[in-house]
Amino acid sequence: QVRLVESGGGLVQPGGSLRLSCAASGLNFRLYPMDWYRQTPGKERELVARIISGGSRNYTDSVKGRFTISRDNVRNALFLQMSNLKPEDTARYYCHTKYREIDFWGQGTQVTVSS
Repeated sequence: QVRLVESGGGLVQPGGSLRLSCAASGLNFRLYPMDWYRQTPGKERELVARIISGGSRNYTDSVKGRFTISRDNVRNALFLQMSNLKPEDTARYYCHTKYREIDFWGQGTQVTVSS
């Protein structure tokens, strides 16, 4: 069974930084694209960043230049380094992958950007 467990969220002031982590198990991690999504109440879940097995990365426009997605295929871990955080980045952040055509999600980690 695929399991994704996020950590690293918290309360941070505008302009601050956070690093999110996602521990993955139950799949051959290095073979699969991995994503970070985020969601705020009443809104659809939004794709923030994606990294494929070869390391190519994509970002939604609002985080380009501020967020960096990375992966450690030895430790089966996914990361999201977030810098210059803005109040509009406040959301619950989720780790995601699709394995054998099934979507798997972690439980999420809350990021709140506020002074």
